Amino acid sequence: MIRGRVVSLQVGTPRAVEQDGDGDVARTAIFKHRVDGPLHLAELGFAGDGQADTKHHGAPDQAAYLYPHEHYAHWAARLPARLHEPGLFGENITSEGLLETTVHIGDVFRLGTARVQVTNPRVPCFKLGIRTGDPGIVAPFLASGRLGFYLRVLTPGSVAAGDPIELEAADPHGLRMSDLIAALFHASPEPAELDRILAIPILGPTHRTRLLARREGRG
Repeated sequence: MIRGRVVSLQVGTPRAVEQDGDGDVARTAIFKHRVDGPLHLAELGFAGDGQADTKHHGAPDQAAYLYPHEHYAHWAARLPARLHEPGLFGENITSEGLLETTVHIGDVFRLGTARVQVTNPRVPCFKLGIRTGDPGIVAPFLASGRLGFYLRVLTPGSVAAGDPIELEAADPHGLRMSDLIAALFHASPEPAELDRILAIPILGPTHRTRLLARREGRG
């Protein structure tokens, strides 16, 4: 059974930051600060957290973003001066014990006193480059498959650093997060694998559209 723990929690609110050396400004909530005490996790996210782009972030299917602490070591050579920063990749939950290779879309976990469900992989944008100070990181981040994933809140509750994360119900379709990421973003997915994933009813409409396009050679 999958079992992990919360390493740290981070929240943040939108702010304006310089986008590039030309003085362009972007509004983002990707800069988050660590919270040591318990936080309430509601259907739209943690207390004290916010989103700048509500068109692409902040819906119930993206109530919280989890990123495995195990992945930090992968970025040590690229971001050696930044790895000490909590929530370096904009995550609300830095976890231990949950990886894309073991977690399935639709799995339900107990997180503190809250119940959450795994929904979608994180798809990075240019704001990840702003947060990490590395404008070129988006492509290698995507190619690495180390994307972390979003959570839907089934039962609101309290979450704190050190809380256990326990699998409550494994989704019966068995679609690993890593398999979905590979089908969506890696080169030349096998048609049979695309068909297998497309047959799974819990697949979201955005991902379904992209996979159909890839199967037809358009993505």
